[in-house]
Amino acid sequence: MEIPIPYTDMNRSLPTVAATAAAFVLTACADIPAANRNAWHAVVDTLGDTITVRTLAGSVWGDTVTLEPEVLIGLLEGEDAYLIGEPQSLAVGPTGIIYVLDTQVPVVRAYAPNGTHLRDIGRKGGGPGEYQAPDGMTAARDGRVLVRDPGGARIVVYDSAGAFLEQWPLSGGFNTSRPLAFDTSGRVYTTVLLNRGTPPWEWIMGMLRYSAEGQPLDTVRAPTWDFEPARITASRERSSSSSSVPFTPQRSWAFSPLGYMVGGVSTDYRIDLYRTGGPVLRLERAWTPVPVHAEEAEERRQAQIERFKRQYGSWRWNGPPIPDAKPPFRELFVSQEGNVWVLLSQTGRAVLSEDEAREEERRSGRRPYRYREHPAFDVFAPDGRYFGHVRVPEAFEVEPQPWVQGNRVWAVTRDDLDVARVVRFRMVPSSN
Repeated sequence: MEIPIPYTDMNRSLPTVAATAAAFVLTACADIPAANRNAWHAVVDTLGDTITVRTLAGSVWGDTVTLEPEVLIGLLEGEDAYLIGEPQSLAVGPTGIIYVLDTQVPVVRAYAPNGTHLRDIGRKGGGPGEYQAPDGMTAARDGRVLVRDPGGARIVVYDSAGAFLEQWPLSGGFNTSRPLAFDTSGRVYTTVLLNRGTPPWEWIMGMLRYSAEGQPLDTVRAPTWDFEPARITASRERSSSSSSVPFTPQRSWAFSPLGYMVGGVSTDYRIDLYRTGGPVLRLERAWTPVPVHAEEAEERRQAQIERFKRQYGSWRWNGPPIPDAKPPFRELFVSQEGNVWVLLSQTGRAVLSEDEAREEERRSGRRPYRYREHPAFDVFAPDGRYFGHVRVPEAFEVEPQPWVQGNRVWAVTRDDLDVARVVRFRMVPSSN
């Protein structure tokens, strides 16, 4: 059994959601009949220009969903085309071709839906159809492949067969791990820094919007909130650094292919969809704080101190202490249908012993985190329905951002030997 994830037209669906939710206004879970205990129950409120859909219990799926691997790309040893070093971006074309930007080479590799290597697209260089230091890539719905190359101050565009078409202007010198994006009108978006020349803790982020033909149109500012995240900072002549205090609430935002920003501050489980031409749609859900293990907090603290001291010598911790509980969510991203995937905070578990951590440090030159969170997601439809909870495999990575389309998820995994693979997963009910 596969999980139904329908595309939803926001202009038609919101009244349906409001009517459905109104039928399930609840005061306590105990009031829910046993036969409907897993059904989605929510309340809808309107205040000013914001419509809030608050999930009280259950989900549309009615069960937790797991990911079942279907296709694996990547080897420990073998042909270069299957040795994935540093996957920076994933994308899937309209015919199912899988594109992987590996910045270790760098190269964009194209694989058939069954995982067979088809071709490499572009190569390192400064000429037409080449890229110097690519940091992002996407596949448009018309089959074109776009590679962002801040090192060459351009976006390089190829056709579906990998032939060079053209290049678009891009202000160079700013690198980001955020993928290129596009909307249903074919316009393309790339993350930009709107106030260059300011220290990192004052940065204002946004997105530069291009027409489908590559003409720069305007910039779209990222959502802003009256919130100042907890940070540690350092500066000296011509250099400044900033980093979040581990496990503190943060601002998180993403761009939806439906053409608007999605974001929230993780002080609460509250995420806003800033829909174009309509009221803000707010998603809310109850949550239970996740405690921070004392050793988990200390290793994150020491890692930050060591990193800043390498850059700034005698630097000392200048931020607030690490909290004893985690925020409700860590990040969010949006699927190709506009569904919101919320990366939840989870209990940290020691996956390495002290001896194993020291051995890894000797081998790689960097000390790994012993405590890790097993990723898990909540998924919401763009009309506010809570689809449900997704549990992912242990090796699942959230960077680079997974590509989600329909009932399939493409993501990077890493095994115990740190071998990277790109995996296509199918979403299935956990009871199967």
